[in-house]
Amino acid sequence: MQFGVFMTMPSPTLEPAAAVYARGLEIGRLADVLGFSHLWLAEHHFTNYAYSARPLVLLAHIAAQTQRIRLGPAIVPLPLHHPLVVAEELATLDVLSGGRVEAGFGKGYQRYQYERLGLRKGADPQAYDEALTLARRALHEPVFEFAGRAFQVPRTRLFPAPAQARMPLWLVVNTTQRESVAQAVREGMNLLTGVLEPIGALTDVRRQYPELAPALARLRIGTQRPVFVGASEAQAREAVEEARWNGRAMLQLRHDIARIDDGVLEVAPFPNEPSTDHLLAEHVVAGTADQCIEQLRRIRRGLGCDYFSASFWFGGLAQSRVLESMRRFAADVMPAFAHDAGAPDLRHDTLETTA
Repeated sequence: MQFGVFMTMPSPTLEPAAAVYARGLEIGRLADVLGFSHLWLAEHHFTNYAYSARPLVLLAHIAAQTQRIRLGPAIVPLPLHHPLVVAEELATLDVLSGGRVEAGFGKGYQRYQYERLGLRKGADPQAYDEALTLARRALHEPVFEFAGRAFQVPRTRLFPAPAQARMPLWLVVNTTQRESVAQAVREGMNLLTGVLEPIGALTDVRRQYPELAPALARLRIGTQRPVFVGASEAQAREAVEEARWNGRAMLQLRHDIARIDDGVLEVAPFPNEPSTDHLLAEHVVAGTADQCIEQLRRIRRGLGCDYFSASFWFGGLAQSRVLESMRRFAADVMPAFAHDAGAPDLRHDTLETTA
């Protein structure tokens, strides 16, 4: 199993942007040194839930300060952009990083950001499907064209072309919906999934959809959770309370019930929120190193994944504790998975997808 780092770059206390970005750069540099395989940045707009509004710009800066770690957005909400502009920016980042880019695509879930860009969430599913195919063709075919309802593109070539002949691409999927999984198969994109479900209820799509299993065997499955590796269980329990802010903010934005004052989220508890014990058991990877290893094994068994993104920075967790947790994860958790049967080759010059 490979392990990467995922960041939304939140600031419940409205830290200055320079301070938030300094934190992100420090985490990116350390992830590279510690041997994490990937660094992913979310793309969200117009609230303090995430300062990573332009992830590809920030990733270009991080690329210049790192050597080996693979870099990508997770995810680009395609309906907010023209797919060819996205493809050009990804190709540029791939050239600047020496061929280290992977890209995640999805729809994005926040109505708040759609409205401020003059768009309506979910307004045109066919246009999204076309944008996904067009972006993939632009990144994988030296010369491409497209004839659809929403997009008509005559023969076109990207300048610059990506450094990689077939940049690995990922797609957010809902494992309970066969068509969502089938779309990833058709596009040849790796799957990002299993983020919201309780760990005990994760779905292994290769078992759930046996008719898709041969094609899925050629694709990767990845997931993401908040992570904290503590010196003790008590330390981890304390840190997990900070993850509640991210969870509350995300759910309120996802269900269009967030209270937002000039971009500042007024995050309040939900009625009957899960206990800390339940969060530790079913929604996060937190505890001592041994407890985190067992939780990750549960996730791998349930989802059939070979990639995991650790979200070390959440809520108001202090930077010193984020970095300490990262170091413990790299030293004490990752080695437990280093010799798994079927683990992908960690040499980035040979790591490829079938996309």
